[in-house]
Amino acid sequence: MSDHIDFRGGRFRGQVVGKAEYRQHAPAPTALDALPPRVAGFTGRDDELGRLRTALDPAAGTGQAVLVTAVSGLGGIGKTALAVQAAYAARESGWFPGGVLFVDLHGYDDAPVTADQALRSLLRALGVEPEHIPATADERAGLYRSLLAGREPVLIVADNASSPEQVRPLLPGVGRHRVLVTSRDRLVQLGARLVPVDQLTAEAACALLDRALRIADPDDTRVAAAADAAARLAELCGHLPLALQIAVALLAEDPGKTVEELADELATSYDRLTALDDGNRSVRAAFDLSYRRLPAGQARLLCLLALAPGPEVSEEVAAVLVGDGGPPSAGLKALARAHLVERGSGPGRWRMHDLVRVFGMGVPACDVEMLRAGDAARERLLVYYYRRADAADDRLQWRPGKPEPRDFATRADALAWLDRERAGLVAAAQWKTARYSGAAVRLALCLGNYLEWRRHLDDLIAVSTAAQEAAHDAGERDMEAMAWINLGNALVIVGRSEESMEASLRGRDMCRSLGDREGEAAAWNNLGLALRDLGRLDDAVAAHTRSCDLCRRLGDREGEAMAWNNLGLALEHADRVADAISAYTHALGLSRAISDRQLEASVWNNFGNALEAVGRVDEALQAYDRDLRFCLEFENWYGAAQSLDNLAIVLGSIGRVEDARAHYLRAADAYTRANAAEEAAEARAAATALTVPRPPDLNSPESPTDTSAPAAPPARTPVSVRPGLTPPGAPGTAGR
Repeated sequence: MSDHIDFRGGRFRGQVVGKAEYRQHAPAPTALDALPPRVAGFTGRDDELGRLRTALDPAAGTGQAVLVTAVSGLGGIGKTALAVQAAYAARESGWFPGGVLFVDLHGYDDAPVTADQALRSLLRALGVEPEHIPATADERAGLYRSLLAGREPVLIVADNASSPEQVRPLLPGVGRHRVLVTSRDRLVQLGARLVPVDQLTAEAACALLDRALRIADPDDTRVAAAADAAARLAELCGHLPLALQIAVALLAEDPGKTVEELADELATSYDRLTALDDGNRSVRAAFDLSYRRLPAGQARLLCLLALAPGPEVSEEVAAVLVGDGGPPSAGLKALARAHLVERGSGPGRWRMHDLVRVFGMGVPACDVEMLRAGDAARERLLVYYYRRADAADDRLQWRPGKPEPRDFATRADALAWLDRERAGLVAAAQWKTARYSGAAVRLALCLGNYLEWRRHLDDLIAVSTAAQEAAHDAGERDMEAMAWINLGNALVIVGRSEESMEASLRGRDMCRSLGDREGEAAAWNNLGLALRDLGRLDDAVAAHTRSCDLCRRLGDREGEAMAWNNLGLALEHADRVADAISAYTHALGLSRAISDRQLEASVWNNFGNALEAVGRVDEALQAYDRDLRFCLEFENWYGAAQSLDNLAIVLGSIGRVEDARAHYLRAADAYTRANAAEEAAEARAAATALTVPRPPDLNSPESPTDTSAPAAPPARTPVSVRPGLTPPGAPGTAGR
């Protein structure tokens, strides 16, 4: 550059001032290695990293190159950490010698970075001086693409985008470059390779806790030394990486706190999201960024879905919660694109991350109108659940000669609906708010048959206990009596006979005071079952006899048949087998008269036991076969398993060992289908223990002969009775 200014040849009419500027013509600085540091403790994303590597690898696969890869997921799920990890791996593999550009678009902040602002930042990173950046957006985009066109492959990481419009101007014009985008939304409009990110597995979540805590202190073994507590802590964090990192920070700042103590704090906290805050990061704040972008209708839908009692929600339940017509399909799909809900286990079913549910349930606390809407939604759902469950129960108990139920065309339809909604039904039946207690009790009472049928015995006890407590608190004595009787039945099924006896006595006494003879008969019957299990056989016989007498006077032939069946069991246990056979004969006659094949099946099973006990083996085999046919007809897998068990015992006793083994194995399969794992294992063990008898060696009279394994006690089928009382004020029902 010249060190003077030449004014020769110029014509001037006044004072002239000359000014010279000196510039050093060196390259402008670039920022082509701008990745943020890797996240401490990163783990558990091998599958996602593999998909990203495939998309970024210039040599991977054939066909059209993947220009854009979009990583999407819930706020706090670890999208940025995954993208940064993948970008480091790609750079270290030498795939992008032209460099790596990183820009945070802050898409969910109050003032997101515009595409124009992002272009300015990227141009400066590429070495363009601010004053040389073009004035118009189109010119800036053109310069950006031109600069990239002259470079070796570059990876552009656009983090935290909220819309395709933020990203499109950042796309290079040539295919050797790659763009890696992260977003809380599925940016399908970009034509990108989509890589959704879900919560960590339980194992990976615990590994993250341990690894991140050891980065803070290599000698910190609190997570490794308390595996069960760590698993619980990880579950309370929803296996969400952000929540897990916050938990690590809380442990690191308090070296004296155990993992179990932190887990207890989260479990007992009134607001778990408030506890998941380390002063710098907050799960609530992360979710709030997504929530504030939702239109009003979608925000309301999210809060109402959070009230759903089960881990999944069907579209029909979502429609009930919303309360304004048909299924909110469009709203659900919009929330799914924002990763605030996701598709569940089948068509039309949706689920929500545990911590999103906590967030959604917490929103109405600050919104009186939303709080009222939530209360109304819960009430609508309970009424809906009760009506549908009651209709399903009617179908399960239907027999020829009774009015045809309308809501479910077949027994299979009723069972399929109950199976799909079971988690929600059981949870809703345990809602204890006074406003819904009546509907919750009615729902619990009509789930008993189904839960017993499917052998969901823990659920049966839970809803029966909740029904009794809620009815007592509400002062509804008639429903409390029913609840005590149902609880007595549930407890006797699981072998808690003392507690069953107490519950049945309470139910009996309440029914007596209310003048409810049908309920009293049911209580006597269930009381007899508990007394028999406790070895009080004379008392059991007396209780079942009392139930028979009451049912006969009431004209309740179904209840009388059940009582005769259970009386037969008590008599058989008391070694009064002839009297037991007489009782079973009465039960068979009554069950056939009312065309109740399910009850008849139970009687045939017990009848077979009695016949075998008196040596009438062929008749016993026929009785078990009849029972088995009925059980298979109704898909009563537990009953079928008992029949097969009993057939195996008899067949083994008469030397038909191979047939016995086959029946034990079939019984094991049926027990498995009935959710009875312990009984299934016992049946398999019995099959394994059987040995085939060998003919004795005539040349050695003392040679031992193999024998079959000792027979297990025969499986018996008691029939519990539930009262048929019509709950007062039951919504939309013709009574039970």
